[in-house]
Amino acid sequence: MKKIFIVTGEYSGDIHASHVVNALRTINPDIEIEGVGGENLKAAGVKLFSDQKKMGAVGLSPQIIFNHFILGKKVVDYLTKVYKPDLVLLIDYGAFNLSISKFLKKAGIKVFYYIPPQVWASRKWRINTIKKNIDEVLCIFPFEKQMYESYGIKTHYCGHPLVSQLPQRADRKEFFEKHGFDLNKKLVSIFPGSRVFELKYLMNIFIKTAENLQKKHPDLQFCISHAPNLPDGVYNKFLKKSGADFKVIKGENQALLSVSDALILASGTVALEASLYQTPMIIAYRGPWLFYLIYLIVRCIKRVSLPNIIADKSIVPELLMADVNVHKISYEIEKFLFDDKYRTHNIEELGKVKSLLSDKNSSQEAAKVISEALLN
Repeated sequence: MKKIFIVTGEYSGDIHASHVVNALRTINPDIEIEGVGGENLKAAGVKLFSDQKKMGAVGLSPQIIFNHFILGKKVVDYLTKVYKPDLVLLIDYGAFNLSISKFLKKAGIKVFYYIPPQVWASRKWRINTIKKNIDEVLCIFPFEKQMYESYGIKTHYCGHPLVSQLPQRADRKEFFEKHGFDLNKKLVSIFPGSRVFELKYLMNIFIKTAENLQKKHPDLQFCISHAPNLPDGVYNKFLKKSGADFKVIKGENQALLSVSDALILASGTVALEASLYQTPMIIAYRGPWLFYLIYLIVRCIKRVSLPNIIADKSIVPELLMADVNVHKISYEIEKFLFDDKYRTHNIEELGKVKSLLSDKNSSQEAAKVISEALLN
């Protein structure tokens, strides 16, 4: 029986991994799979070596670095001395996964990387680590294949998983009735991120912006998306502090993206999801100035949101650091809501983003390549 071990680090990776597992089991029902993941991998029948909640923290604090080091050592020891898989599949979570890849390669374990680090965006030197330690890259953006192959890295373009996995647009009337929204009022939804430190730097300014817009335009209503991986108390703390009375919806991200009239987003995959629904959005992101200065040094491109990167032009307004303020966010949202010509053009441009992505079923494509590799 062939054995695979999967390593994910965040909620989105856990979802993508579960789809790959289901596709693998369709091809080979007898395959044995263990991994580091969450509820989605567990539901797919994967035996978890460790829950990915232990990996959710990011940053440079000594405690976080130490925790990742300890977990990495445990994973490597288990794989090289006990489990001895035929193939390890790394998914996203570049810093951790690249750090363990060299030990796996040294042990002679075949290593594939699905949803590889975005070396084209920053820290391009990591591509040398990928070349040394990864047997095959399963990439999700069309421009990645040519880049990796130019470095002599075996690469297969699988297409982006969201194209096939994203649910259909929700029924606006049903969604509004379910959550008590007024069908006669426009809805602006706020996605402040899925990490505690993102909420720390963004939530207060997003709430103040919503309060400002609602004061100027009483016919607007607002909603905050609750990341499923964060406890309720994290959100309640910010809402109680501000006295805001906005609805908070948990676990219905895609439906909320699809029925909203405009979005205020932290940067991330959510921007690509929104673009596939053709919902106008602005990206607003800030964090510690030290991190931002480091980012300016290591970045390879100037755009930060995936729709803009894929289209290779500015479709989505991007506000960073000092530009993240009530006035500028409000101005951009008002343009989307009240300038019909501007809104229509933006929706048309967002529609072109999907056409630039393949219509391949990404998880099935990845599973096919992995299954073929296991036969060799």
